[in-house]
Amino acid sequence: MHSEREESWRAELSALRAQDLWRELQVLQPAPGRGPPTFMGARGEPLLSFASNDYLGLSAEPALRDAAIAEIQQSGVGAGAAPLLGGERPAHAALADALASWLGVEAVLLFGSGYLANLGVISALVGRGDRVYADRLNHASLVDGVRLSGARLHRYRHGDMTHLAQWLERGGRGQAWIITDGVFSMDGDIVPLPELATLARQYGAGIILDEAHAFGVLGLEGKGTVAHWNMKLHEVDVIMGTLGKAFGVYGAFVAGSQDLVDLLRNRARSFIYHTALPSALAVAAFAALDLLRYGDARRERLTQHRQHLRAQVPDAPWLASETPIQGLLLGDARRALAVSAQLRTAGLYCPAVRPPTVPADSARLRITLSAAHSHDDIELLAAALRGIL
Repeated sequence: MHSEREESWRAELSALRAQDLWRELQVLQPAPGRGPPTFMGARGEPLLSFASNDYLGLSAEPALRDAAIAEIQQSGVGAGAAPLLGGERPAHAALADALASWLGVEAVLLFGSGYLANLGVISALVGRGDRVYADRLNHASLVDGVRLSGARLHRYRHGDMTHLAQWLERGGRGQAWIITDGVFSMDGDIVPLPELATLARQYGAGIILDEAHAFGVLGLEGKGTVAHWNMKLHEVDVIMGTLGKAFGVYGAFVAGSQDLVDLLRNRARSFIYHTALPSALAVAAFAALDLLRYGDARRERLTQHRQHLRAQVPDAPWLASETPIQGLLLGDARRALAVSAQLRTAGLYCPAVRPPTVPADSARLRITLSAAHSHDDIELLAAALRGIL
């Protein structure tokens, strides 16, 4: 039996290789004296990364590093327990209060990661008799959360509010929920939230909004998609955000009413049974919040980088995006791998994104820009893309 299992695994791996869908871990070492976004490859070659979600360049900020070191010296490295069993520290409460104040919500609950947050929120709030209406390009964690809940899943065409309305019009038993990303992680486009919220009100549906790639990037003080569209917070029931992208740290949080947070604290299994976020990361995220809130210059730099890149390579098959996520659609997985390899030869790190991460025949380079990039960095990337494409 053991050999039969091994043979089936080897066959599956061979199929992945044949389809150009084989994946390996990429180990990158920050370049001495430089740090992100420049790394060292496995052979010691310098690589300028365009693959990071560190949109504001905060991961290398001395203020975050110093705060984390000081907390480690005082409290140690790990939390040592689940939040409800003694893993919570004053740093966690301070961060949750600061995030709630920033967003203007009643309460915030911290999670270990965005994936855990989405699994916990959806499975706690959505039941087997409920209906979920989800954008087809939602992040995998949102899809998996719905699967875990056992609710009936209806997927509408990406960003298509007419299709969403048709699904809602059919109705059905149980509560109705609309679940969507604010900024879609592979395309970089922004959800049409005003139209979505109007439909939610019309059909009595709740909204769960994943702001992982929106916080820090969009809206006044980087408050995300709701602020970008000049909407009111009460128009969205549940907001999820991560600390591992624009915040430059790690972890996640859910924001909303006090009743919501109280319910999740008692029902979200991925919160109840996970080890608390290390307090060093909580204080680092606390330090990042001020830099993010008052980071208009960084956000303006991101806009300039995006506009300059697209102007320098105007004929490239860009996906429509007003965010740091710039999708270069190449279609075929083999071609995406080839372009990525050519960029790496030029000292630029931008791995190919292939199915099942993206739909079939939509392999691409997911080029992500950072405020830590310089104008010259963008010039290097644009020149390389012009030469390759």
